[in-house]
Amino acid sequence: MAVKITEECIACGACEAECPNDAIYEAGKPYVIGGQEFPAISEDFTYIARDKCTECVGFHDEPQCIASCPTEAIVMDTDHPETKDELMAKKEKLDLAGR
Repeated sequence: MAVKITEECIACGACEAECPNDAIYEAGKPYVIGGQEFPAISEDFTYIARDKCTECVGFHDEPQCIASCPTEAIVMDTDHPETKDELMAKKEKLDLAGR
């Protein structure tokens, strides 16, 4: 995942509605992949489930969460880069799993 939500998030939910992978969750809420539940990644603020984020590859030209965030709390995470091929493979895997 090369997109992250920072502590500047105000939990408005704008980004959640834009995510084609349902990869964005409220603080403390567990995330789900293919019907399997995983513990929340953050208890403090809205977060992106790394295993579900494809940076909107296969859907849009750029991450929709970044554009929709009114506080600019969503940024590219340069510590966790992924290639377009890796992101597309993740999208295909999610499609098979039923998100």
